[in-house]
Parts: sequence; structure tokens; C-alpha cells
Amino acid sequence: MDHENYGRSSQTSSNSDIASGVEDLAPALEVIQRETGRAKVHMFGESSGAIRAGAFAQKAPDRVDRLILTAFTYKGEGAAEIERRRARIDELRANPKRKRDAALIRSIFTRDGHPSLYDPVMNDALVAAELPYGDAVPSGTYVDMAVNLPLVDPAKVRSPVLMTRGEWDGNSTDDDLLEFFRKLPNGDRQYVILPNTAHSQAFSKNRQLLWYAMMNFLDAPTPVAS
Repeated sequence: MDHENYGRSSQTSSNSDIASGVEDLAPALEVIQRETGRAKVHMFGESSGAIRAGAFAQKAPDRVDRLILTAFTYKGEGAAEIERRRARIDELRANPKRKRDAALIRSIFTRDGHPSLYDPVMNDALVAAELPYGDAVPSGTYVDMAVNLPLVDPAKVRSPVLMTRGEWDGNSTDDDLLEFFRKLPNGDRQYVILPNTAHSQAFSKNRQLLWYAMMNFLDAPTPVAS
């Protein structure tokens, strides 16, 4: 889905922070319930989308069945990309939008230091798909990830959770994510490191590792209560 100020969605003066993205998910689930009859859904989010998904599961635990957090950031401590955003915080706060031109899109796949993990054809396709909607996107998620973390309290996430982290992800560290993982109250939880993968797991050459982990998690039998 496109959140406020992204893609085909409404354009406003908001910087579209994580909290507003969480609010967007409520009407989206109303559409799903109307079309499918299901009031409870599996939910997947990557990067800032994972923070939105986790925050929604925290706010509306009865609406989320199994939760997948991919390329998630908890506190961001020791993460190179989060440090770069912190260094730009004055700039990010000064404008509700930030530049996302072709060069910035391509930098997403080089900033972790392993550009060969992505196919250049994919980079070209993503640039071609995104730029028709403009060369800027909201700055709110960058502000949140720079100075407002943590935005999800693991103790309040009751769903079964799969967390996946790319081996070379600069948006997090294993120490940061495992602190979150250990505090999850549901024993039905998994933490998976994807080898030879950086931040953008779904665009990686090794994205099949992500699909494999996701399908195993979603197809897992329901634990028998004691």
C-alpha cells in the first residue's frame, strides 16, 4: 500500500511519520475485512514498514495473526545508516520531504558496502517505477529512525513474530535486534539471519532466502497449548 504522500496516495503537508503510517493501516485492514471477511491478518513489513507493522501490532493486537519484521530497527544503536541519519537531523526536520532521485534510489543498494548483492537491472527497474511519482518522499520516517527510536515495545507485541536481518544490514545490528527478540512475550518466534544479504532483502539476489523463511513461518503448525 502507498502511505500518505507516497506513490498514488493523497499529497498533504504532513511529513508522514511512523505514527501516521500506523493510522493508515487501520482503514487498509477494513478494506481487507470487507473483501475477504477476515478480521485478523498476517502482516509483513520491511525497513520503516517493519516499524509500522510492529507498532500496529502493538496498538491493535487482536487484528494481527503472524507478524514478519524484515530489516527492522529497534533502537538503532551501533547501526551505520542510522548514524548517518542522525547527522542530518536538522536538515530532515526542516522540510517535510527529502530528495529521492535516481542517485538516492541507487545508493540504497550500495550504502551497506555490498552492491554486488543486487542486480543492476533491478536498480534500473525500480528507478523507472518510482520516479513518475516525483523525486522526493516524506522525511518523517527518517526523522523517527534518527531520533525517536524505539517506537515499538516488544513486550506489547503478542503475535508470533519472525524477524529477518540481512547479514550486512547497516540499519541494525544483531545486538540491537536480539534485545528486542528476547523481550517478545510469545514463545512462537524466530530470528533469522540471511547470509550474503544487506538491508533491502526483498530486492536482493538472495531474496529467495527471505521467501523461504517467510513461508516456513507462515505454514508452521499451531503449537498445542499445555
